[in-house]
Amino acid sequence: MSHHPKAEKENLNYIYYLVGILSGAFIGAIIEVAFAWVIAGALLGFLFSAFFVQVLAKSSEEA
Repeated sequence: MSHHPKAEKENLNYIYYLVGILSGAFIGAIIEVAFAWVIAGALLGFLFSAFFVQVLAKSSEEA
C-alpha cells in the first residue's frame, strides 16, 4: 500500500462563503426591495460566514 498517493483533504470553505452570501442577499431582498439592502445582506452574510470558518469551524478540525 505504500505505492498509493496520500489523499489530500479538499478545502471546501468556499461553500460556507457561498451559502452566507446567497442567504444574506436573499434576506436583504425580503427585508426591502431596494438593491442596496441586497448588497448589504450579502456583505453581512459573507462576514458571518468568514467568522464561522475562522472561529467555529476551525475547532472541528482539531476534534
